[in-house]
Amino acid sequence: MHVKLTDLIAPSFYSVHQAVKNNAYTHYLLGGGRGSTKSTFAGVEMILGIMQDPEANGIALRKVGLYLKESVFSQLVWVIDKLQIAHLWDIKLNPLELTYNPTGQKILFRGADDPRKLKSIKLQKGYFKYIWYEELDDFAGMEDIRIINESLLRGGDIFCVLYTYNPPKSQRNWVNAEALIERSDRLVHNSTYLDVPQHWLGAQFLIEAEHLKETRPDLYAHTYLGEVTGTGAEVFSNITLRKILKAEIEKFDKIKNGLDFGYAGDPLAFIKMHYDKTRKRLYIFDEIYQVKLGNTAAVELIKKKNPENILITADSAEPRTIAEFKRQGLKIRGAKKGPDSIDHGIKFLSEEIEEIIIDSNRCPNAAREFMGYEIELDKHGNLKGEYPDKDNHAIDAVRYGMESEMLAKRGLRTF
Repeated sequence: MHVKLTDLIAPSFYSVHQAVKNNAYTHYLLGGGRGSTKSTFAGVEMILGIMQDPEANGIALRKVGLYLKESVFSQLVWVIDKLQIAHLWDIKLNPLELTYNPTGQKILFRGADDPRKLKSIKLQKGYFKYIWYEELDDFAGMEDIRIINESLLRGGDIFCVLYTYNPPKSQRNWVNAEALIERSDRLVHNSTYLDVPQHWLGAQFLIEAEHLKETRPDLYAHTYLGEVTGTGAEVFSNITLRKILKAEIEKFDKIKNGLDFGYAGDPLAFIKMHYDKTRKRLYIFDEIYQVKLGNTAAVELIKKKNPENILITADSAEPRTIAEFKRQGLKIRGAKKGPDSIDHGIKFLSEEIEEIIIDSNRCPNAAREFMGYEIELDKHGNLKGEYPDKDNHAIDAVRYGMESEMLAKRGLRTF
């Protein structure tokens, strides 16, 4: 092999390549705009990785199997050709399959219209060390990915799961929401065509990109830079996701606690926060978010999160549960609510508070809900006039916890 890796891997992927080489992570979430060469990188890692590990096999997946040949299969064949190793690989079209001739290792290709069908895949030798999900945002959600990974991540100790995608416009999309959740076994990487040597892309590609930049900067930002530009329906534009340091938390002296009770399959959501009224900053730094949680178990979890027993404001629609929580030692009261309390609460959080800072590692569900909360569209594509009442359990808990501030703002009596 006479080709240098730097002839195939763009500079923005050098650190990712080292991470793969050192088995630093299991999952690699590779988001990027058009021309960022993220799929080329995934193909290079899979081909080279299999050739360097005799027990390794690979599988490339797309939601719709019809698109496999013209995407992941063609990409991997291109990599084989560029590496000048075609004599070492058997390329089969029906069914799509690549075999490394010296050892018989394989790369298989599958559509994932029914994730459970992948349970039946068997290998004669080794295990699926390399798994590549192309166009990740085409998949229905993280549950589909988990089902597939449960079937494939077995038989070995080291895995490299590559997810390539163009970030959807809406932060509400499950892929964008998933990318915000920190995991010690996952690297999230973003790339653009600006990180790629220009001669790789060609003059016409650059002309098209610059034209869109001049005429439709919003579309350019999404298409070529891979930015989550939004759909215009987002409710909260004042969210900052970052780690809230322990030193900060130790200084918090205006603690607010909110509680939304779970119903049937809905989670109980307890949110702990600090409100800096002077700077109009709300810090969300702890949560409980769990389904099928009994009262006694819920109280015990809340006591651990709130050892100071600071007042909790909860959904007043559950007076019996509030009474039970009181009997078990919590300082708790029902929210006053009142006419249009949801609208008033959402507007206060989205307009009156300058910045809502959420620790997405400590509070992944609050981060997901706030970032993904959008006004729904009617059948004509117009924004509806009301706030949606779904995927908002943590948001409701925050509304309850901040109710005294909202009432004071409106000149109404607080508790």
